[in-house]
Amino acid sequence: MTEQNHPVFATPKTQCMTMDRARPVDLVKLARQTGGDRALEEEVLRLFLKQAKGIARAMEGQADAEQRKRDAHTLKGAARAIGAGAIAETAGALEQTPAEGGCVRALLSEIDRTCDYINSLLR
Repeated sequence: MTEQNHPVFATPKTQCMTMDRARPVDLVKLARQTGGDRALEEEVLRLFLKQAKGIARAMEGQADAEQRKRDAHTLKGAARAIGAGAIAETAGALEQTPAEGGCVRALLSEIDRTCDYINSLLR
């Protein structure tokens, strides 16, 4: 089986599960979402970057679990829309356990990884 057909799952030391994928964004799904319009893909990715980075900044010092839950839900939906499955999964775990610091750290790490990948695409 190829890596794309058989994703590898890693279990962090928290209750959160993160997916380890070669590509943090499913470019085929993104192309389907945008009808193959490269300019639209870039615009959608730039909007996602802005939103993800804003949520990450808010979560870094945020003690309010209910706000974390709302932010995780928002990010989960945005990530699903562009095919960022690992962020969607990790945000979903945080949404279920918003007081879990390990989940926050896992999500922040996944946001960094995905944003780095998106930035490499937009160069």
